[in-house]
Amino acid sequence: MAFNKVWCALALGFLLPFSCAHTDFFTSIGHMTDLINTEKDLVVSLKDYIKAEESKLEQIKKWAEKLDQLTATATKDPEGFLGHPVNAFKLMKRLNTEWGELESLVLKDMSDGFISNMTIQRQFFPNDEDQTGAAKALLRLQDTYNLDTDTLSRGNLPGVKHKSFLTAEDCFELGKIAYTEADYYHTELWMEQALKQLDEGEVSSADKVYILDYLSYAVYQQGDLGKAMALTKRLLELDPEHQRANGNMKYFEYIMAKEKEGNKSSTESEEQEKETEVKKKDYLPERRKYEMLCRGEGLKMTPRRQKRLFCRYYDGNRNPRYILGPVKQEDEWDKPRIVRFLDIISDEEIETVKELAKPRLSRATVHDPETGKLTTAHYRVSKSAWLSGYESPVVSRINTRIQDLTGLDVSTAEELQVANYGVGGQYEPHFDFGRKDEPDAFKELGTGNRIATWLFYMSDVAAGGATVFPEVGASVWPRKGTAVFWYNLFPSGEGDYSTRHAACPVLVGNKWVSNKWLHERGQEFRRPCTLSELE
Repeated sequence: MAFNKVWCALALGFLLPFSCAHTDFFTSIGHMTDLINTEKDLVVSLKDYIKAEESKLEQIKKWAEKLDQLTATATKDPEGFLGHPVNAFKLMKRLNTEWGELESLVLKDMSDGFISNMTIQRQFFPNDEDQTGAAKALLRLQDTYNLDTDTLSRGNLPGVKHKSFLTAEDCFELGKIAYTEADYYHTELWMEQALKQLDEGEVSSADKVYILDYLSYAVYQQGDLGKAMALTKRLLELDPEHQRANGNMKYFEYIMAKEKEGNKSSTESEEQEKETEVKKKDYLPERRKYEMLCRGEGLKMTPRRQKRLFCRYYDGNRNPRYILGPVKQEDEWDKPRIVRFLDIISDEEIETVKELAKPRLSRATVHDPETGKLTTAHYRVSKSAWLSGYESPVVSRINTRIQDLTGLDVSTAEELQVANYGVGGQYEPHFDFGRKDEPDAFKELGTGNRIATWLFYMSDVAAGGATVFPEVGASVWPRKGTAVFWYNLFPSGEGDYSTRHAACPVLVGNKWVSNKWLHERGQEFRRPCTLSELE
């Protein structure tokens, strides 16, 4: 139940350039903003170089105009011209000295400053893996939010401030990256988009022959032999000598003839055609639920259950700090119980936490269930940093606030984790707690399992970025200054599998969150154990 609806009542309530070591720029908007500043600096340096070249050419131009006029006069009457002793002297001087100076000017390299700056800045450039990661993020957004290639290419996304579009060459590069991953479904989509834009008259360096070569193979790999043959024929019309296309055409014709000889029934052919029409990846049911929830679809909350959700003033069970100034709390979901605290972290505190975290942001890690150690994973795409209470009074105050409002001891909790989700940043469905088949998940901490999760939203997100719970159909949307809280374990200590959750990809905008994982140790009298496993 949204608090703002009842507050008044309550109150009365890539494959391309080579570069330096991998830095995962695409996983964090915070670091990508540094690249914007780097590019701006390079543009300024480039303009300085252009001015220097223009100044140099202006000097050469003036010299040429002066000599053009002088030689025009001299060649009309050479003897008479040289009869003047000053002219004879100046001719000697020009040829012996001034032409040499002009030669030095022409040979002078004005690009030294620009090249030097490029060399310095290059160490901060993203690399192939970053470009590939950014491309995969676009493909991930396309699938999760059901975006067609034309919409994405033209930049028609909800909530955008700075509209941008993809060129045919950009679409071709996205198709190539999908191709290298053997993702023929996305290869087809983006090669077709590149071809479409070229057919519409877009001027581009992208070559239709190359596009058709990739496209025909991607289509063939998905079983559409007829379309693959048609595309190959079009390629051969553009380049009749294309060796691979000629070989493919002979092979396709052989396969087609073989199929006809097999006397396949028309029913089988129709079924095959229907199968090739739908080339979406065969996602697991959870994946489909996850993507639907990210789009705001498929919520399972019934009106009767909805009526049981309330908003209230909460004093932390008579906590002295909140008796006179209770906080605003609203129910987001009933089972598992997820509550949201409103206006629970100030803008000033958010900025302090972000500034402390920015210098330390690195690719977010997950617990490897086999080793119990932290490692990066393809299903978690963000950058994170860890902040201790002793290093800032703001972090210490936040930790105390969490303890007061949850009633749980934070002395055994993990440090405050700050995460920034960049282009397509996400965290696929996962559990926060360690399962029975992961006995060593948090062994090195010595504080038991993760009993609960507290999650601050430190930014609004223009589109996407929800926290979703596929098992129960819940979607919790980011709202700056709020926090959500839920228990991962039942009072018995058994894991609550309905808390499996995910961070949806950020479609438009920038998502900052921070979370506190509270552990079992120290909670023995704060949240007593029950006899029933599921209570």
